[in-house]
Amino acid sequence: MNTSRILAALLLAIPALAQNVPHLAYVLPAGGQQGTTIQITLGGQFLPNINAIHLSGAGLQATVVAHPTRMNANQATALRDRMQELQKKPMDAAVQKEMTGIRVKLLKFNADRFITPVLAETVTLRVTIAPDAAPGKRELRVASPAGLSNPLVFCVGQLPEFSEQEAIDVLPLPANQPFNIGQVQIHQPPTDMRVTLPAVINGRIKPRLGTPQQQGRAVQPFTPGEVDRYRFQARQGQELVFAASARELIPYLADAVPGWFQAVLTLYDAAGKEVAYNDDYRFHPDPVIHFTVPKDGEYVVEIKDALYRGREDFVYRITAGELPFVTGIFPLGGRAGAKTTVALTGWNLPANRTTARYQEPGIHTLGTRPFLVDNLPEILQKGSTQRIKLPIIVNGRIDRPGEWDVFRFEGRAGQAIVAEVYARRLDSPLDSVLKLTDAKGKQLAFNDDFDDASQGLETHHADSRILTTLPANGTYYLHLGDVQQKGGPEYAYRLRIGAPRPDFDLRVTPAAINTAGGITVPVTVEAVRKDGFSGAIRLALRNAPPGFLLAGAVVPAGEDRVRLTLTVPPQARQEPIALVMEGRATIDGREVTRQAVPAENMMQAFFYWHLVPTSDLTVTVRRGALLRAPIKVAGAQPLRIPAGGAVRFRVQIPVPVTYSLNDPPPGVELKSATPVADGAEIELQCDAAKAKPGTKGNLIFDISTERTPPAAAGRPPANRQRVAMGTLPAVPFEIVRP
Repeated sequence: MNTSRILAALLLAIPALAQNVPHLAYVLPAGGQQGTTIQITLGGQFLPNINAIHLSGAGLQATVVAHPTRMNANQATALRDRMQELQKKPMDAAVQKEMTGIRVKLLKFNADRFITPVLAETVTLRVTIAPDAAPGKRELRVASPAGLSNPLVFCVGQLPEFSEQEAIDVLPLPANQPFNIGQVQIHQPPTDMRVTLPAVINGRIKPRLGTPQQQGRAVQPFTPGEVDRYRFQARQGQELVFAASARELIPYLADAVPGWFQAVLTLYDAAGKEVAYNDDYRFHPDPVIHFTVPKDGEYVVEIKDALYRGREDFVYRITAGELPFVTGIFPLGGRAGAKTTVALTGWNLPANRTTARYQEPGIHTLGTRPFLVDNLPEILQKGSTQRIKLPIIVNGRIDRPGEWDVFRFEGRAGQAIVAEVYARRLDSPLDSVLKLTDAKGKQLAFNDDFDDASQGLETHHADSRILTTLPANGTYYLHLGDVQQKGGPEYAYRLRIGAPRPDFDLRVTPAAINTAGGITVPVTVEAVRKDGFSGAIRLALRNAPPGFLLAGAVVPAGEDRVRLTLTVPPQARQEPIALVMEGRATIDGREVTRQAVPAENMMQAFFYWHLVPTSDLTVTVRRGALLRAPIKVAGAQPLRIPAGGAVRFRVQIPVPVTYSLNDPPPGVELKSATPVADGAEIELQCDAAKAKPGTKGNLIFDISTERTPPAAAGRPPANRQRVAMGTLPAVPFEIVRP
């Protein structure tokens, strides 16, 4: 097939590449009970063409029930015209009923106009949860011909579930008053739904419509959020727990401050007196209340936003009842292969001790709590100044506010030492601080907070870490305290002291890749380097289907991030394909392999970014291959770019395209792309004033073509449009001295 025919076929297929991938913003309710079938609403954007639902784990099935549509402007105008007609008629019961219905629809139409587009569309699903479905969090995604959505949390529970009944009441106008939508009175009574404990209560805090203000023909609703209330019976002496899940369901919101739904729980007695209140639980934004019932009677639990906001995606689940709740464990971990006796503290616990034994190092789950396993020897903290021998892990507590735990050890000149606290990462409220002193009390090192990029759900990295080299032979003291001067039995920690153990973790984004066959797409890998490891990390796909290829698959030495590319085979199947990426590095003469954890790069409050882990790295290939012949970058790699000079290389590609550099390193620019047989010759130039010799990485080239959309009958030809076609395979480079 010649180039012109290839291009013609390509342009016919290009619309498939340009489709909008569905985006999920919320699911309501955000879970259900084992052995039930429920109806849920998904909110988001680009949802009309949903054709598949994906729920992680076994025991759940879901089908699409409906695609509700919002009223458009023409429909609203027709309703206003109908209202004018009705006002001319005698105000009998039937006319007033129809007018009331129109008022509701028009008010809803005006309110919907202010919903951000990423929340505006909905789809209704029916979800069946098997009786033996494992309880816990699942990932829910939807698919359309454009690809696979981002994941949302869907919970499988064991308790009966109640869902808030959202309703709007309209107060009728006097019969002789002319219609004015700005005078319609909307009443949304506080939710006062009766529930029976124990239960899980589902709902959301939507914007309160209030009394709209007249602005021409548009209505601006008030922005404060609802207050939801649930009434229940309780008996004297019951130890009730109310645990809200809000930020746990949707950890980050890009367009809100502080970046999540900040729920507040309040309990009232039958007389309306506040008897308990919580707006967060320790460092968790989601509130928890423990309440000892003083007398038999009726009580109300209320939930609202701390800032009195309301949004379509302010979804919550309240787990309520005389239920077990663990507030702390000790120790926070154990040695690999050894049985560890773990003390439990909390409410309504059936036992105050349990045992744990794990064979592999790492963070495991003990019940609902993280439990860290290591290979090093372990001891318990005791005494005011405890003598220790390195390497060691100390399990301790800051028992009292203002207390410092001090550890004495002998060191050598030039000895590298790491001291690292695991507390907040293991759900302890401790906000640690570390300082290292010599025998004379001189401070040699200090650390309060250590940023661990692998902890994507943490916004306050409260654990401390010191990496230093001892200046002389002698005695040293390591001091550990709480920087907020707090303490108590649950302020536990694990302290590792010893030689550095170089290692790394990997995160790969995006977790859901949507593309067409034959296309190359960029992928980002973040390397979380540990204990001074700075070597190169080689990346590869493990057991991938034939035809999936990585280019530029090395995290350069000393770098924490690399952008590489993934090329999808032309004939890849359409359903989501799970890939596994891993990295290998040589550390102290041995090869270390770590699997890359898929993650969503989520924005918080317009500014901050967090790598939030997901279950799978998936590729969804749209129908129709855009490129059936591979793109090849010719010449030796890495491409050596002289600072202050220029370099050329050739690209073999079956169709003519336009090239542009995507986020190049400082100083590197695309000078020209000259067509040649079977491709193009690319010339780069490098500004010596901006470029830094020794810089390594990958160059990502976006490629695009142009198409002329079909002209509508009787209209002039449409302008040509530029259409993206993915990227070239990543081109490894190094900036060198001239």
